[in-house]
Amino acid sequence: MKTATSAASGWPFSTVLVANRGEIAVRVLHTVQKLGLKGAVVFHAADRNAPAVRMADHAIEITGATPVAAYLDSAQILAAAKSCGAGAIHPGYGFLSENTGFARAVESAGLIFIGPKPEQIELMGDKVRARNFVEKGGFPVAPSAIEDDDPKTFVERSRNVGTPLLIKPSAGGGGKGMRIVRDLSVLEAEIERARSEGQRYFGDGRLYCERYIENPRHIEVQVLGDSHGNVVHVFERECSVQRRFQKIVEETPSPALTPQLRAQICETAAGIARSAGYRGAGTVEFIFGQGGEFYFLEMNTRLQVEHPVTEEITGKDLVLEQLRIAAGEPLGYAQGDVSSQGHAIEFRIYAEDPGRGYTPTTGPILALRAPQGDGIRWDSGVVQGGEVTAAFDPMIAKLIVRGTDRNDAIARAEKALAETVLLGCKTNTAFLRRLVVHPAFVAGDVHTGFLDANPQIAADPPMADETLHALLAAASLSTRPMRDAADCVPDLHAAIGEWRN
Repeated sequence: MKTATSAASGWPFSTVLVANRGEIAVRVLHTVQKLGLKGAVVFHAADRNAPAVRMADHAIEITGATPVAAYLDSAQILAAAKSCGAGAIHPGYGFLSENTGFARAVESAGLIFIGPKPEQIELMGDKVRARNFVEKGGFPVAPSAIEDDDPKTFVERSRNVGTPLLIKPSAGGGGKGMRIVRDLSVLEAEIERARSEGQRYFGDGRLYCERYIENPRHIEVQVLGDSHGNVVHVFERECSVQRRFQKIVEETPSPALTPQLRAQICETAAGIARSAGYRGAGTVEFIFGQGGEFYFLEMNTRLQVEHPVTEEITGKDLVLEQLRIAAGEPLGYAQGDVSSQGHAIEFRIYAEDPGRGYTPTTGPILALRAPQGDGIRWDSGVVQGGEVTAAFDPMIAKLIVRGTDRNDAIARAEKALAETVLLGCKTNTAFLRRLVVHPAFVAGDVHTGFLDANPQIAADPPMADETLHALLAAASLSTRPMRDAADCVPDLHAAIGEWRN
């Protein structure tokens, strides 16, 4: 088994290109370079001064009609890999990480795709195909109706599932196009809205409906599989604190699971991955009901944003595991060799205003001070002097805390969030500070609708007029034009010259 001290000559590739940006590009480069390999990145001009670009051994500029379009241009990325002699491409998450065509193009170019086989992405990346596959394997799925089975009867079959009903696009994710129906009289109208959104966001209007579990938890299981048929799980993560179906806080172990339920849900995930002959790192996601029942939701065939919490409690470098698997190595350990210790929580630091509906914000990063200390990890793709723009997703950093148990992790998180300084654009750190001390969160009593049920957490506390005026005055006087105006000598007085009374 290769370790972090292995010689670079032991790998089938000497350079790895990261086809991504931001904190995940920094994260992958860190492990790549620690192994003695060279790390390369592609970058759009908007990211010219980003930490990943400065850190990489090779940085190749790519262009596009928009910054996002550049990172979705597989032809440019493959050309960049060839130009720097990269033998493998790590897609990170988002962008092309779950794009079957890109994975095939990488392999066709004679390069190694650090991820699953293209056919596995194709199978598990389509929610409908994945659900059918899982159901045929005898694993738990929620009652549903799939449009592809018989488009003409889709509406009627959806009615028969009963309410509450969740409509989802067959492609895509991130909550786009999802609609909750509690009144069947609006079912057809909601189906058309979901279809329109699915077509707009993913170029695919196909849908499916499933029984909506009220106030469920969102629990996912990290799995690893190699090319030799070995599959293990690396325990679960709870991701129930969400806004607009997108995660904000993730933790492990889940406070909702007994040891028996943990073993059951984790082995179910490993069984699904085993049935698919899965290779690489992946995440099997479940909806977990109030009564302890759970149903397959989807599988993400890539590294997750929240992977650091798993690393913190298991000591496993999941990027290293991805590289080893891509190099053709067996896992080298069995399920019984995977253990965990302590508790870890990740907080996504977003450039957004929770008090205004989580609206994204922009601005220069005038000051940045990350928290430090035992059990504190800060994964970031921004630096002081940089700028947050509207070109990309508003997540700019991740704060990961590890404690001996959940109470210890929460206490460390409260302190770390209080010590986090990022000035220049509004972030959600104050919101996270309110969240982490909320009695329900402290008790582990959360669900995917928790923030909707507690809107006061997102709302900024009222500020006295005197305090507001003082802050505005201090802010005004801190700017150069205002200081120059305040210090300026009026022309009438300046004309007196050196005269003294």
